Amino acid sequence: MQLFHSHFSPFVRKVMVVAHEGGLADRINLLPSAAHPTNRDARILERHPLAQVPTLVLEDGRVLADSRVICEYLDASGGGGLFPPAGSARWTALGEQSTADGLLDAALLIRYELTARPEAERSAAWIAGQEAKIDSALTAFEAEAAGYGDRVDIGTIAIACALGYLDLRFPDLGWRGNRPALGGWFEGFAERPSMLATRPPAP
Repeated sequence: MQLFHSHFSPFVRKVMVVAHEGGLADRINLLPSAAHPTNRDARILERHPLAQVPTLVLEDGRVLADSRVICEYLDASGGGGLFPPAGSARWTALGEQSTADGLLDAALLIRYELTARPEAERSAAWIAGQEAKIDSALTAFEAEAAGYGDRVDIGTIAIACALGYLDLRFPDLGWRGNRPALGGWFEGFAERPSMLATRPPAP
């Protein structure tokens, strides 16, 4: 398998954490990319119309994009278990993944606003709106963090990758300040071999 990737993409990290947890990481060849919100990478565009990372090229030539789709494919191809079967646990994990991905969407929109737009075109109201989404998601995670325990599934993986991205790109946010349960849980989860193996380099 081949994966168009960026070491700094939290969605790529989520995919690779799942790959490590399922014992598939050594079967994935990482392809360099320069995905951008406006200047699309022609190398990815040749394989998928959205030209986004992560994009996974399978051995048979089929192409999968979107981290949620790729993660489920890898889980089904590996040891399985990161996507709980039908029932309450599945909907909990999928809901957590959705909220974590939404947090990341908001964070990336801020990142793009600050790096892809000229300063004169930036919107303070837009940035504040995205920051409010991040804060709401973190508050929701804090309320549930005491129950995460040692659970390892797509929900907790997505949350951990989202928190790791905040540490990487928004260290001044200080999200741990009034969220002791979430911070304590993340400190332990971040030491998992899969998280350590996918830790992004210092920017």
